[in-house]
Amino acid sequence: MTQANPAIADVVDHVAGLAAGSATHALRHQRDKVAVSTQGSYDALFDPALPGLALAERLLVALYAARLTPAPELAVHYRDRLREAGADAALVAVAGQGDPATLADPRLRAILAFTRTLIENPVAGDEAALKTLPAAGLATPDVVTLAQLIAFLSYQVRLVAGLKALKTLQSKEAAA
Repeated sequence: MTQANPAIADVVDHVAGLAAGSATHALRHQRDKVAVSTQGSYDALFDPALPGLALAERLLVALYAARLTPAPELAVHYRDRLREAGADAALVAVAGQGDPATLADPRLRAILAFTRTLIENPVAGDEAALKTLPAAGLATPDVVTLAQLIAFLSYQVRLVAGLKALKTLQSKEAAA
């Protein structure tokens, strides 16, 4: 596996706080191929050997997307991954709480601006928004990877939020 902490077999289970054997964990794994495919997508998108966008860039996108959504548990996960990868602390700070428009690197500035567009107003992710990426030095395969990554992150955020809500509901029902 390519994830930073090999003890984490499933990032969604870990981030959502699903204990093996719990009702919510059992429900999620009834169709285990979905859980396995979700983790497989995570592993592929954050594989250090993936060509094009650097792992640090992908992780910065993930942290920024988690911040914008907001998904605090995922933000912690991606911030930890960035630290483990040795990412520049100033860049981590900008993605986690700063203003990406202040970045000196036009490539990263464009990547994070596009991330914000797709997270906050996906309809605005039109041709004009896409053209800002090649203008900042991204090759077409990098643009495709970025769009796939942002789509995956949107799915991951919603999945974690739904599982956490279900877990809370099941806990309340069990306590009643």
